[in-house]
Amino acid sequence: MNYCRIFVHTLLLVVSSAWLMHPASAQQAAVRQEGGSLKLEKIPGVKTRNIVFILSDDHRFDALGFLGKQRCVVTPHLDRLAREGAYLKNAFVTTSLCSPSRASILTGLYAHNHRVVDNNNPVSDDLVFFSQYLQQHNYQTAMVGKWHMGGHVDKPQRGFDYWVSFKGQGTYLPGKEGLNVNGRQVRQRGYLTDELTDYAIDFMENRDKSKPFMLYLSHKGVHGLFVPAERDKGRSQGHRYIPPATMKQGAHYGAPMWVQNQRNSWHGVEFAFHDTVSIDEHYRKYAETLCAVDSSVGRVLDYLEKEKLDDNTLVVYMGDNGFAFGEHGLIDKRTAYEASMRVPMLARSPGWIKPGTVVENVVANIDVAATFLEAAGLKAPSYMNGQSFLPLLKGGQVSWRSGLLYEYYWERNFPQTPTIHALRGDRYKYIHYHGVWDTDELYDLEADPDETTNLIRSEQHRDIAASMNKELFSLLKNTSGMYIPLYEDIGTQRNLRNEAGSSTADFPPYLIKQIRK
Repeated sequence: MNYCRIFVHTLLLVVSSAWLMHPASAQQAAVRQEGGSLKLEKIPGVKTRNIVFILSDDHRFDALGFLGKQRCVVTPHLDRLAREGAYLKNAFVTTSLCSPSRASILTGLYAHNHRVVDNNNPVSDDLVFFSQYLQQHNYQTAMVGKWHMGGHVDKPQRGFDYWVSFKGQGTYLPGKEGLNVNGRQVRQRGYLTDELTDYAIDFMENRDKSKPFMLYLSHKGVHGLFVPAERDKGRSQGHRYIPPATMKQGAHYGAPMWVQNQRNSWHGVEFAFHDTVSIDEHYRKYAETLCAVDSSVGRVLDYLEKEKLDDNTLVVYMGDNGFAFGEHGLIDKRTAYEASMRVPMLARSPGWIKPGTVVENVVANIDVAATFLEAAGLKAPSYMNGQSFLPLLKGGQVSWRSGLLYEYYWERNFPQTPTIHALRGDRYKYIHYHGVWDTDELYDLEADPDETTNLIRSEQHRDIAASMNKELFSLLKNTSGMYIPLYEDIGTQRNLRNEAGSSTADFPPYLIKQIRK
């Protein structure tokens, strides 16, 4: 009996130790400073600036008027921001999904570290938001708009003195749930993008003017289903959407089977949102919905100018993730293709950023927190995965990343897209899939920016794929990312196919073994 008791005790110790050493738990120590301290080292000689961060939803990287990609996209105020400041042409997210991307922005961490890997599960109390550090160092902070982390909640969160939000995705037009304004339920009066801008300006007007401030204005726009403001409806009539080359079936050479199958799904061009509305019509509504977001940016810039705050304020605009409109036969985000993981990013700060600056370096959502802390004269904590791109905005030369890690974890709610880990380098992109019987991918972004030809089985590119595979797993190991998260089922599934759409993809010849009889 004693031997049995000793054996059980020893077994429990081994199991407990193994659990503690597992990356999923070991990484928890690297999401905040020791003891949860909010004190940061100050950078000598830096005059603190106000910070205005405007985040839009599902704004794809090329939907900017000054880029001239689609004629129906008109964004005079975003164009002004680029003209008067900087255009970061290679901005990305490390997970192209609302909640994970927003958590990366707030924490400076990869999704596998902050563990907000879907749109349903709560944010850990261990996580520290950049707003908490700013608040600790005398900033007055505001969050206005879409929170969308931790499920269907709108209650005020730590790190913010002023709070306006709504549950989940919210509604463009007034709904029954309304808004949460500083802990009090308030009726939504009008079009959401406009109303959030009203609250943002209210915060700036009534702030404590003895303190620097940080405003985080987080729009629902331009999330689908797209609903333009009444004044913008019909603006895109007469403009036709120019579809990408890979929207045509068969134009994506070496495409994985899951990509081919997703054409006929909630996230595919044949059955988008389980509807038969054309991609052309979806995009035109998208462009019209974007107009209100652009107007919001203009109103904020005008207010800063009127109050003579623009010279002492860093303004950053970005999208929380990209959005495919036909690329590879898909819509929406989640994938590691350029249209999904690439986002618009613009910045302005007179005296710091020269007008017309173009930043070529690959920057990401994980870099935002460190950038804002540096703008506040604070050194970012060492546990953050991102780094400040403020030196790049100022035109400086700094050591920078050569490859960006991308990750997405399969969702039961949208089972069309598998778990993805990818490495995006300056020239090549390597995409590795988990839990699906299919092919990985490799693209030469220099020769093939539209990602039309998968080179993973090319003999002359075999060494490149092998090298990038090694680098990818090295990044994952070094950042405690060698695990796959698992959560309980929450919400409904969008898993239907259109019976009139394309059939399922055949296995490629190289996965078929011929058996001689």
